[in-house]
Amino acid sequence: MSDLKKISSALISVFHKDGLAPIVQKLNDLGVTIYSTGGTQKFINDLGIDVVAVESVTDYPSILGGRVKTLHPKVFGGILNRQDNPSDREQMQQYNIPQLDVVIVDLYPFEKTVSSGASQEDIIEKIDIGGISLIRAAAKNFKDTICVSSMEDYSEFLELISQNQGAIDIVARRHFAAKAFNVSSNYDTAIFNYFNADQEITALKISQTNANVLRYGENPHQKGFFFGDFDQMFDKLHGKELSYNNLLDVDAAVNLMNEFTGEQPTFAILKHNNACGFAQRESVHKAYIDALAGDPVSAFGGVLICNTQIDAATANEIHTLFCEVVIAPSFASDAIEILKGKKNRILLTQKQVTLSKTTVRTCLNGTLVQDRNTITDTREGLTHPTSKKPTSQELKDLLFASKICKHTKSNTIVLAKNGQLCASGTGQTSRVDALNQAIEKAKNFNFDLQGAVMASDAFFPFPDCVEIADTAGITAVIQPGGSIKDQLSIDYCDANNVSMVFTATRHFKH
Repeated sequence: MSDLKKISSALISVFHKDGLAPIVQKLNDLGVTIYSTGGTQKFINDLGIDVVAVESVTDYPSILGGRVKTLHPKVFGGILNRQDNPSDREQMQQYNIPQLDVVIVDLYPFEKTVSSGASQEDIIEKIDIGGISLIRAAAKNFKDTICVSSMEDYSEFLELISQNQGAIDIVARRHFAAKAFNVSSNYDTAIFNYFNADQEITALKISQTNANVLRYGENPHQKGFFFGDFDQMFDKLHGKELSYNNLLDVDAAVNLMNEFTGEQPTFAILKHNNACGFAQRESVHKAYIDALAGDPVSAFGGVLICNTQIDAATANEIHTLFCEVVIAPSFASDAIEILKGKKNRILLTQKQVTLSKTTVRTCLNGTLVQDRNTITDTREGLTHPTSKKPTSQELKDLLFASKICKHTKSNTIVLAKNGQLCASGTGQTSRVDALNQAIEKAKNFNFDLQGAVMASDAFFPFPDCVEIADTAGITAVIQPGGSIKDQLSIDYCDANNVSMVFTATRHFKH
């Protein structure tokens, strides 16, 4: 087998025709015989280029409303024959099968049809049969056939056939085969996940073809990639490329702020996936000022996010802080110009996108999958085990703190007062350590904890946490409950005029 194979024939049958014309014209210039069907055939004819209709080869028309067009031995024989196999060559002559050196085929837009909200009937009709079969056949026989399986590859293929007057080496054919199997596997994954939306079949199928190569991973010695459609979620207005760690912080920020959608202006500052500053105020400017006050030290190099437009006054305040990323639903035009004053600062406008219902992470030699934690603690879901009930303001602060707590690394304790994060203890091995950390941090930044509230991501196995909190001035507590020793914490609260509410929902975040 010669390394270089000059193409002499091509089968073209595509759904998307953008960018196809230059390829067809080049193939025609090279004297390549072109076979086609239906709309693609008409498209090529309209370019003034001769086409051999597939029906004239198969002696069979397109049937069943176009469901069956290319599914025929003469088509697949032309693709799958081994040119170095004498028996194959004999059968090609015996059955008058034309050689097909190039297959240019794409697939019906199944995923786009599903996301459009189309009917089941329309979705089913977008499950490609002939196209996927042609792609797999051509990719399998890459030694003799080159497969172009996506319009995204048209320009690369055009350049390839232009370089050596239609002679293509084995490296390129294998490369395009890999691209083809990437297309086919992704397509089948999308179809399976559509049919298995209720997860009745316990199988994990993930396929992402949108890949961004990152400068490195969590550390410079690690490779890093982001697979996903970032542009679906954000418009990037300014700044450098996002890093692996930037993306993790952006993810944490978005998930946290989603808890406060539609509420009064709310601002968060995150560092290492945890909120270090958080406030809810009557204006976005005031919300930022008070969020920053929560921990101006940790805010250095952080990720900022809010739930409303950022105005010029707020932008001027932000501009004095070194921060990596600023996220908002929108920015005032003068705010954008101010924030662009730092060339590397990343500015993102967030779009309203529904996130996946499941979360996925590697574990040991496998994968852990779970439902996304979509439960948010609400006033209606609370029970009141203590004699003293929280005041209206305390109740508001308790729910505010619980939302932050839900998105903070366990074990965690969150202290809040008047719609402001005072401090949190994050990622500690004991709940007592988390509480002591939070209290000490709050004191360091001059917060008065008298009348503050405390949120815990899980229950208290002993009354020590409520005792420590009470001593620090905290007057109300929110926690899941469920410990066999709940009564000990309840008894302490009753004896010391502290109110406590149960949510019945644990919010571990490991």
